[in-house]
Amino acid sequence: MTKHSIAHGSFTLERRYPAKPARVFKALSDPAAKKHWFNGPEEWGPDQHEMDFRIGGRETSVGGPPEGPVHKFEAIYQDIVRDHRIIYTYEMSLDDTKISVSLATFEITPDGEGSRLVLTEHGAFLDGFDDAGGRERGTSDLLDALGAYLTRQAAN
Repeated sequence: MTKHSIAHGSFTLERRYPAKPARVFKALSDPAAKKHWFNGPEEWGPDQHEMDFRIGGRETSVGGPPEGPVHKFEAIYQDIVRDHRIIYTYEMSLDDTKISVSLATFEITPDGEGSRLVLTEHGAFLDGFDDAGGRERGTSDLLDALGAYLTRQAAN
């Protein structure tokens, strides 16, 4: 028999980027831009990604290491304010096992010549597969990848 558990956790991450809010928003909302930074480690290879960026729209990303397990991200956009705010709920699964359900908010504000991004996440981590600390580290890595992408774009 499987032991079922829920661990609740929250975290907030903040980044400053060398791009105006409109460019940060585009990197978060445009599928062609997002594919450059929203993915797993390089050794996983390319993931499958679909994105319908509108309130009620869905985003799905599926990938993982060649030997498994398959990592699946499934989001539903709850609120969007162009160049300012994105809120979505999402589930994470490993193979066919749901490991978490979360609410993520992205707030983008001007900061000098660039932008400040504040991401807050509240999660329910299921059956010991993940926790807020692990999710925070992974999300921090993604925000760093977003920053590297925006820095490359600013140089062009």
